[in-house]
Amino acid sequence: MGHKIAKAIIENGKIKYINKELPHKKIEVQIIYDDLEETLSSEDINKVVKETSGIYKDIDAGHEAKRLREDWERNARSGMAKCK
Repeated sequence: MGHKIAKAIIENGKIKYINKELPHKKIEVQIIYDDLEETLSSEDINKVVKETSGIYKDIDAGHEAKRLREDWERNARSGMAKCK
């Protein structure tokens, strides 16, 4: 089984945009999403990275968790600033 990554926008449980065509067959997906109203602990971020690290070779889960948290917090702050 191969892993591929696609970016999508989902609103109210429905896909509104996806950046590539998906195969015309049944596929299994894992959805990892940004919730601007929720802040995850470092332990939770580390868990998410470990659960999804099978699609990346030689990932350093601790380093990636720190980087993702910094990115998510930066994006959340800039997203909230745009909403004002």
